[in-house]
Amino acid sequence: MNSGKNRARVVASVAIFAVLYAVLRLIPTFPMIGVSGAVFSLSDMMAPIYGVILGPLVGPLSVILGTFIAIALGKPVTFLFLDFLPATLNALVVGLILHRRFTSAIILNIIILAAFLANPLTVIFVNVNLSNQSILLPFHWLHYVALAVLISPLSRRAAEWVRGASAANLAKGLVVVSLIGTMLQHSTGGILFEVILGQYLGVVKPESYLLIWNTVFYIYPIERVVLAILATIVGTPIVRSLKASRLLYVE
Repeated sequence: MNSGKNRARVVASVAIFAVLYAVLRLIPTFPMIGVSGAVFSLSDMMAPIYGVILGPLVGPLSVILGTFIAIALGKPVTFLFLDFLPATLNALVVGLILHRRFTSAIILNIIILAAFLANPLTVIFVNVNLSNQSILLPFHWLHYVALAVLISPLSRRAAEWVRGASAANLAKGLVVVSLIGTMLQHSTGGILFEVILGQYLGVVKPESYLLIWNTVFYIYPIERVVLAILATIVGTPIVRSLKASRLLYVE
């Protein structure tokens, strides 16, 4: 009986949160550099929140279903119907962190980042002019920071902060896990951008990637930090309300 109730609860949760995600996915935010007409969506800030409140199974499932509902409602497809992958992995890694499955979260992050770095269309270093001097800086510096935070004890602290009773600590924990999640999402999106649009479809020419990534280098840190902050602002009252009503429980 309990098993049947749990399955019904999972199905209901996936359906409800998928519809919410679909609606938010229809609301545009930032333009996607290098892809004419493509935009990021308001749903991007919800992916880590789904990982927190729904966990590493229901959260990703809700994102996947919500993505396809949005497509059915008219959201253009960018990556050959693999558009669900970036946000799905965001929700997954955050859910893994909250469920203390840190090794799985670290391995997932390393695999995705390594795949991004290994693609020949990826720019590893960016030439930056500072005080009339040319300096090579790693394009993925914030990805490395997020991975270092995930590996460090700070990710464990962040998980406990989110699970704990302190509102101040909750916000700190959310911003940490949201940054980790959104950087994994960025790596996954970068892989799809190169493999699908560049190497498979040929929509973006190989020679264009150098300019695109050099432009993105100055934008993505701001974009990702803003998404993490927005996720924290929106997620904090949601998580607090769910805790107060005892609807949020992480084993």
